[in-house]
Amino acid sequence: MRTTTEQRGERKVRQGRVVSDAMDKTVVVEIQRKTTHPLYRKIINRSEKLLAHDETNEVNVGDEVRVAETRPLSKRKRWRVVEVIERAK
Repeated sequence: MRTTTEQRGERKVRQGRVVSDAMDKTVVVEIQRKTTHPLYRKIINRSEKLLAHDETNEVNVGDEVRVAETRPLSKRKRWRVVEVIERAK
């Protein structure tokens, strides 16, 4: 019998900073990445915002968190907070 990770594959894991916690059990996490421009070869910053599920409402704005991909929980929420890496100061 196969394990669960072999059946469904590896889940995506991202790390980012919480920019909003105004919703109940939901936080907005901004993921920053650097990429090279295809024509000019300059390094540019790209960011995306993800809605992540926070069951205990323990995450605050400014916290560095790790989020993992999960099944759709609502219209835009497809991530969940796995751990808090660093608390906001």
